[in-house]
Amino acid sequence: MSVEDLEKYEAEMELQLYREYRDVLPMFKFVVETERRFYLANDVKVDTRHVGAKVWFEVELGDAWVWDMHRPARFVTHVKVVTFRDLNVEELAPGGDFPEPPGLDR
Repeated sequence: MSVEDLEKYEAEMELQLYREYRDVLPMFKFVVETERRFYLANDVKVDTRHVGAKVWFEVELGDAWVWDMHRPARFVTHVKVVTFRDLNVEELAPGGDFPEPPGLDR
């Protein structure tokens, strides 16, 4: 497999993932973005933890979908994420415009 073939395959996989995202988005209430992943979820619980000057977030998601083209099953019932970096949680407006997932090269 050439580098060109691999790039074409990855572009096709990303396009399929984007189409799936667009199709499943109306099923969810929240968009959650961490430094490593992008999620859609119906339940989100965020706990901010402190130890001395260190701060981190523990995020629990219920009924979620994960933006990851290498994952065979993107629908999950429960996810627990721990992050020391930025965390973005947005509540989606019913029938509104949808946010663009990260890393799309258009």
